[in-house]
Amino acid sequence: MKDPSMKKILLLHLLVFVSATLPIHSVASDEVETLKCTIIADAITGNTLYEAGECTRRVSPCSSFKLPLAVMGFDSGILQSPKSPTWELKPEYNPSPRDRTYKQVYPALWQSDSVVWFSQQLTSRLGVKRFTEYVKKFGYGNQDVSGDSGKHNGLTQSWLMSSLTISPKEQIQFLLRFVAHKLPVSEAAYDMAHATTPQYQAAEGWVVHGKSGSGWLRDSNGKINENRPQGWFVGWAEKNGRQVVFARLEIGSVKSDVPGGSKAREDILVELPVLMGNK
Repeated sequence: MKDPSMKKILLLHLLVFVSATLPIHSVASDEVETLKCTIIADAITGNTLYEAGECTRRVSPCSSFKLPLAVMGFDSGILQSPKSPTWELKPEYNPSPRDRTYKQVYPALWQSDSVVWFSQQLTSRLGVKRFTEYVKKFGYGNQDVSGDSGKHNGLTQSWLMSSLTISPKEQIQFLLRFVAHKLPVSEAAYDMAHATTPQYQAAEGWVVHGKSGSGWLRDSNGKINENRPQGWFVGWAEKNGRQVVFARLEIGSVKSDVPGGSKAREDILVELPVLMGNK
């Protein structure tokens, strides 16, 4: 077979239906070697158009959680528009070396460049009560925002390789509610969250909106295992008035210099138009 696109489709189809036989539970780094899941569903009917791989395992959402965070921020009024507010970095935010370069951040930049300290300032402004209520109302994954055991840091850490976990199937459930405006939030929250979500041009006229997320699995002792990178890319795609939602999760078995979310995003941007070609 000389067509590389057809080879990729056949390989992906070898994994179809595996997830239907397994219960939803979280993944530890020593539990699986590699994992890959792709789900695409019709945004109107909710029908699954394509599913391949292990799609029921829960892992940390990492920065893919910025999509529900944006909905919370705009619904609460803490965020006003893609360009407002602009928050300035302060030393007490304790940013990562990467995030120290982002001295002033507004919502669209927060999403496109995935700035963690902005997320943490948003949840801090929401407070524990409102943050917990939003996660539960959204039915997001295991809804556990307690954070690391004994550290009481759920408000700023729960989605970062900590207590909050979600499966690809559950990502699809959230996305279907988001695109159908079925979440208990204002219309403005949908509009602004949509406007701040990064947009990408794929082949065959598909326009893709989505958020990536990168991290690592933890081992059985709770330590981050950099030899087990994980990557999400979740969102929706449109072409000629048609809309689908998608979730891609990849878990590797070797250390990589490429963020897992970046790899998942690039893979789905190539594969989605091919997979939808006959749907």
